[in-house]
Amino acid sequence: MELEHVFWGNFGVRIGIRKWLFCLFCPHLRQVGGDLIQPRHHLLVPAGQVDTLLRNFLPCYRGQLAASVLWQISRELGPQEPAGCQLLHSKKLPQVREHRGPLTQLQGHPPQWQPIFCVLRGDGRLEWFSHREEYENGDRPLGSTVLTGYTVLTSQSEYLHLLDTLCPESSGHHTQEEPDPLLEMPVSFPLFLQHPFRRHLCFSAATAEAQRAWRLALQGGIRLRGTVLQRSQAPAARAFLDAIRLYRQQQGHFGDDDVTLGSDAEVLTAVLMRELLPALRAQTLPGLRGAGRARAWAKLLDAVHAAVLDGASTGLRAFQPEKEELLAALEKTIRPDVDQMLKLRERVLGRLQANVQGPLESCLRRKVDEQLPRVTQTLLSTVEAELAAVQTLLTQGMDRLSRHLRGSPSSTRLRKEVYSFGEMPWDPELMQTCYREAERSRGRLGQLAAPFGFFGTQSLVFGAQDLAQQLMADAVATFLQLADQCLTTALDCDQAAQQLEKVRGRVLKKFQSDSGSARRRFIHGWLLCIFLPFVLSQLELSCKAELPEFEGDVLAVGSPALTIEGIYEDVIRGVLLQRINRELKNALGASNLSCTLDGCSELPWDQAETDVETEAQRGTCSRQPGSSTEV
Repeated sequence: MELEHVFWGNFGVRIGIRKWLFCLFCPHLRQVGGDLIQPRHHLLVPAGQVDTLLRNFLPCYRGQLAASVLWQISRELGPQEPAGCQLLHSKKLPQVREHRGPLTQLQGHPPQWQPIFCVLRGDGRLEWFSHREEYENGDRPLGSTVLTGYTVLTSQSEYLHLLDTLCPESSGHHTQEEPDPLLEMPVSFPLFLQHPFRRHLCFSAATAEAQRAWRLALQGGIRLRGTVLQRSQAPAARAFLDAIRLYRQQQGHFGDDDVTLGSDAEVLTAVLMRELLPALRAQTLPGLRGAGRARAWAKLLDAVHAAVLDGASTGLRAFQPEKEELLAALEKTIRPDVDQMLKLRERVLGRLQANVQGPLESCLRRKVDEQLPRVTQTLLSTVEAELAAVQTLLTQGMDRLSRHLRGSPSSTRLRKEVYSFGEMPWDPELMQTCYREAERSRGRLGQLAAPFGFFGTQSLVFGAQDLAQQLMADAVATFLQLADQCLTTALDCDQAAQQLEKVRGRVLKKFQSDSGSARRRFIHGWLLCIFLPFVLSQLELSCKAELPEFEGDVLAVGSPALTIEGIYEDVIRGVLLQRINRELKNALGASNLSCTLDGCSELPWDQAETDVETEAQRGTCSRQPGSSTEV
């Protein structure tokens, strides 16, 4: 297959642009007589760029792995707090409910609307077949994709407008996409899956009901795939996310955004694609002509993305044995000296804090204090509305079980109702009443956080929705276990219903306790995500230049787990935490704020993360603010 056909089809592209692209992404291509020779085994492997990314990123990752081991050991040796979560932890793994049915898809060469049978797997993978029988027979699908990073659009006009904006001219102005006859034809119930770096998928449902069901199912799969790292309790996942943040700060990008949605290889791929995008646009877009220009550009990005993802996956797999050996070695070297390391860290932290306190306080007063109450209140109203919706839905489900127990002696019917109750957290239609509360605040939160360089509203919304699903799953698991303990064959229907009423009251009390704690952790964590990178960027020139004079003591320890940059960031985080805690007390009321939020700056690491990780190991909460770990 010719490279030209794979990328461009019938679109005219200058020979110079083709050569530039292939030389940029395929440094291993041989050039004979001015012609580029296709490699035998792989198409468009951007080996040079991926290797450079890994070479620059892996030192950050190694350092954060060391820091995570020190953090974990220090927590193990520190005072243990009593368990605070009341609800049992649901043992179900994160999943989406499998969804399948007929759709039509815009596919083929030339593209045409064709009937297919589509299946959304429980792990968030979308597959499509020519006929239902192929799916039932276990045949290979026509195509498949993981849903990481996609957005679902159900408006044809909105999608066409999006296509118009995908191919800006070199001047930065958007060009009007020439009409594509197939996309211009009215589609009654469209489902457009759009991705910034991957091919778009165009589907259509037969009815509005089918369109809505598919939209909710696809959104659930996108969220499941997106928050896999944020839900993880593994120290390596924490280290990876911190390393991505530090690597991007070294590149001058301090603001938080949605680049960390997805697996480790997908995150690295998104980072590199963002770095490459300006050059790709400048060198490629002028050569694209004719109707379907934007879709041709999306096809090119999809091919580049696939090659980058393959290279990133290969690089991370190659690093895995080294990572395992490194973690084992760090455990052996850090544990015997952990007390000495923490004492040294505290001494250096005190000296650093005295040195940066003035510029830091000035920055907070001028640029953070005015907006902090507004952002806090918006986060508070968002999560409170969502958790209230969860409690209402939970109460309705428990009441429905009691009514069926009183009114229907049929054991078959009751088993069906119990099963439906147990599946509530995974029912996208039911849970949508909770999820949409977070969606409603997306615009307002984005407006408030954007001046601080925070553009991770999708991650924030996903975190709130994960939180709602986790609390619902825990409450359902708690109700079913308590009900199983108190219901016996000796009870008649009325007596059993009375027992369920008692269980209902206990579960609601436990839910209110846990939801209050989760609300505080969610707000606390996301305020840090919004403001910490901004404050670090503001102090980059004035404070960080003085770090070398403090570096001698840290280097004397000889451990990668302790760095002057890490201690400096802990100083900034600690002072910012004091501001956040005061504002949370004002917003929530001092009597309702957990006492564990006090004194955050005096701990080796910020109390917000410590609290959340502590709850995660008890089996309820995950590291990222507002997201779940197991369901």
